[in-house]
Amino acid sequence: MKKLLLSLGLFSLASGNAMAASPGQANTSAIVMFLIFIAGTMGITWWAARRTRTTSDFYTAGGGLTGFQNGLAIAGDYLSAASFLGIAGMVYVSGFDGMIYAIGFMFGWPVVMFLIAERLRNLGRYNFADVTSFRLSQNPMRILAASASLLIIALYLIAQMVGAGKLIVLLFGLDYNVAVVIVGSLMMIYVTFGGMTATTWVQIIKAVLMLFGATLMTILVLAAFYWDVDAMLAAAVETHPTGHAILEPGAAVSSNPLNVLSLGIALAFGTAGLPHILMRFFTVADAKEARKSVIYASSFIGYFYLLTFIIGFGAIALLVKHPEYFQTGPDGSFNMLTNLIGGTNMVAVHLANAVGGNLLLGFLAAVTFATIVAVVAGLALAGAAAISHDLYANVIAKGRATEKDQMRISRISTVVLGVLAILLGIIFENQNVAFMVGLAFAIAASANFPVLVLSIAWRGCTTRGATIGGFLGLVTATVWVVLSSTVWVDVFGFAEPITPFPNPGILSIPLAFFSIWLFSTLDNSARAAKEREAFEALTVRSQTGIGAASASAH
Repeated sequence: MKKLLLSLGLFSLASGNAMAASPGQANTSAIVMFLIFIAGTMGITWWAARRTRTTSDFYTAGGGLTGFQNGLAIAGDYLSAASFLGIAGMVYVSGFDGMIYAIGFMFGWPVVMFLIAERLRNLGRYNFADVTSFRLSQNPMRILAASASLLIIALYLIAQMVGAGKLIVLLFGLDYNVAVVIVGSLMMIYVTFGGMTATTWVQIIKAVLMLFGATLMTILVLAAFYWDVDAMLAAAVETHPTGHAILEPGAAVSSNPLNVLSLGIALAFGTAGLPHILMRFFTVADAKEARKSVIYASSFIGYFYLLTFIIGFGAIALLVKHPEYFQTGPDGSFNMLTNLIGGTNMVAVHLANAVGGNLLLGFLAAVTFATIVAVVAGLALAGAAAISHDLYANVIAKGRATEKDQMRISRISTVVLGVLAILLGIIFENQNVAFMVGLAFAIAASANFPVLVLSIAWRGCTTRGATIGGFLGLVTATVWVVLSSTVWVDVFGFAEPITPFPNPGILSIPLAFFSIWLFSTLDNSARAAKEREAFEALTVRSQTGIGAASASAH
């Protein structure tokens, strides 16, 4: 058996050498698998379009998914380009420090499990704004939720579009801008015609393929080192410019510990504020299935992040043996961290070619492309819900909008968000995708999470407190990000950032919680008294689900 496994590893390396296509040129295997995926998902969209007749169908797939199906779909939504391309690239560059993102992304799920999932399903219909406005005033809560959600979605879209564009450039040799337009156009088709049903099944299929592809890559990487993880790590230490430092918490922590702490807080609580993830808990029949969804999703996601550890360190050890994946510097110098073709976001793609040849490269590229399109579709759907359901139906039309009107506004919103995604993808072409998602988490944890958790868990929370605190968290986090090196220097071109580090969570999250508490405590209005009295009804509904089924059917 050991000889067989060793042969498998050696064969995969040999086939990678023999079959490696020149980066930037069209890859036949990738093209075929892309076309198969696109044809299959278009078929799903056509099938879903025939079943999507009401707003419930469009936003929540009719609420008929099982916990297992929804868990896979959540994993598909959550395992984005940042989870695969970005984290693998970060591990490749900084070793252990790159795993901080994976640990943070994973840590948020117990918060969702114990604080959010069951109550969310019992209290809402389409999105989390339904929950925050259950006993608080509709207009302020929905305007706040929509504002925060659209900004989070915009940041998340940047990560997905950049990842997709770089991937298609690398494999098809297309212009980056053309690649971004292709992804945005596909997303608009999926969401506009298929709604949540199409998006869900694309995510389920993509999650299964991605877990399979990452598992296969991990097997091939370990086989190349005789199934000895220590040997792989030793080779990585020998190869990496920083040597043994890649196995220790290093530069990211020591250079700016406040930034790392700020990032950790945002990742821990940001999951419970992501609109496209929270929206998925309304696609199941009841709170029991919502809890099952979290358990299944956590299992799939945790397993996947363990694989990214092997993939990242395996890339450090193996890619330097393949000079065809690198460009030399202007002076003929070689640097494995800066000269990788396509940038460090493409580490996992190059590694697939190195260990599995064109066939695995094509498969993984198609799966990664599926990942990006599915996540972009989920984001667009959440954005369309914020615009159509929250702003149009409940704020502008004041509850008088028909289902036909909401569906029309949703589809128009999807097209607008698609165009926005394309523009953002072009503007932020050179940003690390995991880092951009980290900023989205920070805003979710600063604006959505404090309002959501205090509105359902604290009797004293009032509309005035939630509105002021939520907007303070949102504005503080946004301004901080804009003034940081990420935007102020990298995008606007200024010489120095104004804020000392990019992640705002250490300031914006406590500020939001404190402001909600302060302004709610000081609110002695008649409306506030009624909102506090309504807390009993909210508690009964959130804990028992009484009335939830009838509400979701309206």
